Amino acid sequence: MSALTVDPGPGHGQDWDDLVRIWEETDAPEGCKVEIIEGIVTVSPPPSKDHNTTAELLQRRLYSVIPEAWGIYQTLGVSVPGRAGLYIPDLVVLPRAVASGPGNRVPAEEVRLVVEITSPANANHDRIGKAHGYAKAGVELFLLLDPWHTGRPTATLYGEPSDGTYRVLEAVEYGETLTLPKPFGLDLDTGIFAVS
Repeated sequence: MSALTVDPGPGHGQDWDDLVRIWEETDAPEGCKVEIIEGIVTVSPPPSKDHNTTAELLQRRLYSVIPEAWGIYQTLGVSVPGRAGLYIPDLVVLPRAVASGPGNRVPAEEVRLVVEITSPANANHDRIGKAHGYAKAGVELFLLLDPWHTGRPTATLYGEPSDGTYRVLEAVEYGETLTLPKPFGLDLDTGIFAVS
């Protein structure tokens, strides 16, 4: 099953509030991910078991290095209105105080690390659209785990966002070690991740 787009209705140039309303009112099957990517509401099927296992294994390692006042979230919306985006990353790390209270989304500029794990149906959204959105919003670190990369599965860490683009800080094939810089200070063995 692949990602499905939801036409926001007649006329281009939907304003942000209209897009968010459509996003909130989209009645997707349980477990599906509803996002706004470049001004289009998309519905993706639930991730595979391998996808979920990769997220769980990374989350377990991140908990050992993040500050006590931070949390790791799997279904929290990250608002990127400058790119007409409202993403649901596979993992998002930010101060717990930002994620507390009413609502279901946080401003992207509050995020310390965002993780996307590609699926066949949405790999280009993660590799291109979301990467630009996170960079434009100033998300400090973006980790892309890409088991569907041509050739071999890869892990790429992006950082130093400027003018809507990231600098590649490190890229490794699965099986090699990738280092998340301070405040994480984590040497991550990517060989633990499942390849579908």
